[in-house]
Amino acid sequence: MEKGAISRDDILKTLREYDELGAESFLELYGFKPARKFLILHDGKEYDSKAVAGVAHKHSQGRTLSWDELRGGVGHAVDWLKREGFQVGVSRSPKWTRDELILACDVVARNGWQGLSSSDPRIGELSDLLQLLAVYPPEQRAAEYRNRNGAAYKSLNIASFHPDYTGKPTNGGRLDREVLRDFLNRPAEMARAAELLREGLRSGELQPVPLPEDEDLDDDVSAPEGRVLYRRHRTRERSKGLRKKKIASILKRGGTLSCEACGFDFARVYGERGEGYIECHHVVPLHEAGEGTTKLADLALICSNCHRMIHRSAPWPTPAELRLLVQEQTSIQGAKLPRPRSAAETAQA
Repeated sequence: MEKGAISRDDILKTLREYDELGAESFLELYGFKPARKFLILHDGKEYDSKAVAGVAHKHSQGRTLSWDELRGGVGHAVDWLKREGFQVGVSRSPKWTRDELILACDVVARNGWQGLSSSDPRIGELSDLLQLLAVYPPEQRAAEYRNRNGAAYKSLNIASFHPDYTGKPTNGGRLDREVLRDFLNRPAEMARAAELLREGLRSGELQPVPLPEDEDLDDDVSAPEGRVLYRRHRTRERSKGLRKKKIASILKRGGTLSCEACGFDFARVYGERGEGYIECHHVVPLHEAGEGTTKLADLALICSNCHRMIHRSAPWPTPAELRLLVQEQTSIQGAKLPRPRSAAETAQA
């Protein structure tokens, strides 16, 4: 695109020519190959972005830019097209996410770890669910995004990585193998996670989590059950109303706001600044936490550090299990672990 400026009208003229000739004839006439990455999406149709940008050059600049002349400049062309109001999509479907693979892996598991054909109704159902999941925004989805053929091929990928598979594994990513391993190591839990994901997507109770909105799931969080179920888990933990009710119930019984895992008390350490502060952890595992009302008994008082340690590695320990771990470490180092004060001790203080 450095060769000369082109206008929106130049692009529209080129799109009309593209329609008149048809994609194959248009590309052959001007010596372009099908787009490998970007497509122009206009009036419900798809156009090869590189070819259109190169041919549009002739209207204002007097000649068409060749495939080789545009090499390396397609990113600039895409940016320009977007600024001019054109929608640009991708020609290849993006990578599969953990949530998508959980749904696909569950279908393969329920089929005896055998891949399925695109004509199988279960693949049709999987494709529909993947569309509902809508992990990627429209401009990042290719025309065949998570269709039956893509879903069927992914089922074959997963099946070929199973330890009992005797053939040559197909092409697949590291995440495919990770999710398969989770299903083999925790079959009941992962199957239940897939079931919750299906139910939540169908009912609308679970909202899709578009990709880059992953502030809740960073590198220090391990959630094999996927981002969507984890988002619901964190939403419940962060509910201000539930947190206030939990704190009030503890104080009403004469307890203190100290961590149930390590005994840390924010008020003791930070004084007035730490008064009334503590985090809540939803103790029901992701694969068990379906729809319904969260009970106060489902919440544990936890300090920030212990909360991070719980979420860091799956399977997540309970606060009691983490407390045992902390006790073991403190005994090794000769330190003494504080414990939450009882109601009687609080009254005497």
